[in-house]
Amino acid sequence: MPNRIVFSDIDGTLLNPERELSEFTISEIKRIKKEIPVVLISSRMPSAMTHLQEELEIGNQPLICYNGGLILVDQKAVHSTFIPVDIIEALHVFNKEQKVHISLYHNDDWYVPKMDFWANREANNTKVSPQVKPTNEVIESWKTSNIGAHKIMCMGEENHIDTVFNFLKRNFDDILHLYRSKSTYIEIAHKNISKLTAIEILLDTHFNIPISEAIAFGDNYNDVDMIKAVGVGVAVANAKKEVLEVANAVTLAGKEDGVADYIKNNIL
Repeated sequence: MPNRIVFSDIDGTLLNPERELSEFTISEIKRIKKEIPVVLISSRMPSAMTHLQEELEIGNQPLICYNGGLILVDQKAVHSTFIPVDIIEALHVFNKEQKVHISLYHNDDWYVPKMDFWANREANNTKVSPQVKPTNEVIESWKTSNIGAHKIMCMGEENHIDTVFNFLKRNFDDILHLYRSKSTYIEIAHKNISKLTAIEILLDTHFNIPISEAIAFGDNYNDVDMIKAVGVGVAVANAKKEVLEVANAVTLAGKEDGVADYIKNNIL
């Protein structure tokens, strides 16, 4: 039966209107966690997920961060795919007038050029504080270390975001996955990774569980592949139409404890 492991998205799926875990969600995941592993899977950085793991008492489980760009097992990276630094530099040069905020992420480091409206809002949402460092200095440091970005987040007014999106699409469409989570956001990841590729890696190398026996919860475009591939893909009621169309089941909205409600009525 497809109930040997649970994967859950976070934002829009697992959290309540205060962007926190409800007592109902905490109690239901605690109820099943000894029998069924519960793995959080998100575009977030590790430290924006570990406090949720602690509340759920599932800190012993792996984390899938950056939409699959970074997989942690026992707090150690077992898989890492990042965006090359030359692409970051090209984006920085294109954005020379700084009309768009660019956040750069690698592992548990988050760099912003300044604490502007966008940085403050993201810090409030994720409960993580970034490091303030000029983008060109981050680029030079990463060149020396031969690393890149697990995620780039571009935030700004919609017309400026459209311009950056078109630039990246035109020049790096074969390398980058560009995800418009909002009209004012672009989440950028390497095209070789996804939530589904990360699930497949973990199931094969860590859990030895077939994907047909997995359940996944999600709400947004970056959840479509995993919802479609697992044994039971569950969409929350507020999910995008594309997610609802491929889901095996639809539960209550994320802000109405949809994940917990499904677990209560269908698992153990």
